[in-house]
Amino acid sequence: QVQLVESGGGLVQAGGSMRLSCAASGRTFSTYAMGWFRQAPGKEREFVASVNWTDASTYFADSVKRRFAISRDYAKNMVWLQAYNLKPEDTAVYYCALAGTPSGGFDTWGQGTQVTVAS
Repeated sequence: QVQLVESGGGLVQAGGSMRLSCAASGRTFSTYAMGWFRQAPGKEREFVASVNWTDASTYFADSVKRRFAISRDYAKNMVWLQAYNLKPEDTAVYYCALAGTPSGGFDTWGQGTQVTVAS
């Protein structure tokens, strides 16, 4: 079993920045990738960004490209999402997620952390 715990959410003004952290514990040795998803009120959960656990390659949703960055610490089993130039439409609950295999998808989730961007 793997447990994910997010931290770093809160209220930020539009144009500001925020850094979310996710700590993984438990059986993390088979991690393939970690990522961030978000869910705004009344909307479905959507992909934000991910990082490959071994080669650190990254992927971003078009809506956050050039504004968000994702990084990981392989030894500490942590992943961060750095968000810049935040917009009100970035308001959502942000979830950390882990994929154990390339084909299995993201199947382990954190409890989520609220990010609110005030205009």
